[in-house]
Amino acid sequence: MPKVNLNLTEVPIREKRLGSITGFAGTAGDLVNCSNSGCLKDGTRSFSQCMGCSSGNAFCQLSMIQDAAMVNHAPVGCAGDFFGFNFVYRVGQMERNLPPAIGRYFNTNIEEMDTVFGALSKLEKTIRLAYDRVKPNAIFVTTSCASGIIGEDVESVTDRMTKELGIPVVNCVCEGFRSKIWTSGFDAAYHSIVRKIVKPPQKRTNKVNIINFWGSDVFSKLLGRLGYEANYVVPFSTVSQLETISESAATIQICPTLGTYMGAALEQVYGVPEIKAPMAYGIAGTDAWMRELGRVLDREDEIEEIIREEKAAVLPKLEEYRAKLTGTTCYLTAGSAHGHALIALLRELGIEVQGAAIFHHDPIYDNENTAADMLDHAVKTYGDIKGYNVCNKQAYELVNILNRVRPDLMIARHGGMTLWGAKLGIPTLLIGDEHFSWGYQGLLNYAERILETLDNREFVTNLAKHSSMPYTKWWLEQDPYTFLGGNTHVEAY
Repeated sequence: MPKVNLNLTEVPIREKRLGSITGFAGTAGDLVNCSNSGCLKDGTRSFSQCMGCSSGNAFCQLSMIQDAAMVNHAPVGCAGDFFGFNFVYRVGQMERNLPPAIGRYFNTNIEEMDTVFGALSKLEKTIRLAYDRVKPNAIFVTTSCASGIIGEDVESVTDRMTKELGIPVVNCVCEGFRSKIWTSGFDAAYHSIVRKIVKPPQKRTNKVNIINFWGSDVFSKLLGRLGYEANYVVPFSTVSQLETISESAATIQICPTLGTYMGAALEQVYGVPEIKAPMAYGIAGTDAWMRELGRVLDREDEIEEIIREEKAAVLPKLEEYRAKLTGTTCYLTAGSAHGHALIALLRELGIEVQGAAIFHHDPIYDNENTAADMLDHAVKTYGDIKGYNVCNKQAYELVNILNRVRPDLMIARHGGMTLWGAKLGIPTLLIGDEHFSWGYQGLLNYAERILETLDNREFVTNLAKHSSMPYTKWWLEQDPYTFLGGNTHVEAY
């Protein structure tokens, strides 16, 4: 059954659309079996320390469209992370040799009286202000808990302002309380783009959409050899580029956690085929992904030649790294699909993955194709992972587990999680570029950085000696899943 309905103002959240969860403790194999058998249930925590906000995830994608403006219909406190998005936007411009520009971000400053009498007049004024100041080619309006609670009819305002200003003014429904799955914000952003920006195709081009965050360019060379052009979306696209992504030859998503909805939407609505395969992490995953790319683009012979060339260049050095890393223990914390991919990569390098704290779990993606299930691929290819924890960034669980397993290395995808390993004296590696570990060369890239991290442990050793933990001995002696009920399949460590 198709998952995409562009007639809806808001995309259904992942809990309802995909059956996604944030609470589980067991083995990776347990989780795969529960997902495949349809018996997966979300564990509930009686104590929650923090939670990601889907509004921020929607904003992080839409805010980096080069010629669009953002209006955050929210209290001014919700604009507190604008500086962070602007920093990433400026750095990305430099990396891409784009002319420097600051982000075009506005906030409606909903106050107490507005929650009683409504704030639609503020929204209209802010949209006009954004248009007058920066003359964008589109304006996106992101909603908030405050605007959602008081039932603001944002869609009526955006429709009216679209006619008045002559540019798309697009409602993005992404209130933080709508979903416990923070990645529902990505879906909200992409729903608004496909619904109001993307136009029906007039032709087919040789472009291949790549749904990514803001990583380095690793696809232009590969696709160029195949006679295609890399088209990165959404960050650093223009509105006109987004209008024509329906004309592309295919869609690649570097992470189904990020792109599951847009990949499926482009295929189901506009017939743009999505590459459905394990992510290209590790030898087996890269083999499968490359061959699926060749099949979809009708370049199977060329792909086989590229696979032979790249393996010949990588495998000898890979064996050297495996000899150095075999027996090393590691604990991993990351978002869902990227975390699954890193499990495969680490196991490929001979590293023992002692456990993982993964921020949520999608039992199926919007394309409903099981071939793209990276966790299933990792378990079948490399074996089970004990101590697999699905948790929405609950640091208290992570610290408790790290204190028990004491791995040689910790790898984190999100910066706010790295300090916990470091404060325990565990060498900790954070790599923000999601393309750094992509493909055959990505194995060597990661191996080099892991060895550098293990060889330079003096900083974390000293940090552990001179820092304190906010968690007491009482908690560190508890079962790490004390507050997680309903979906645990393991005994205490």
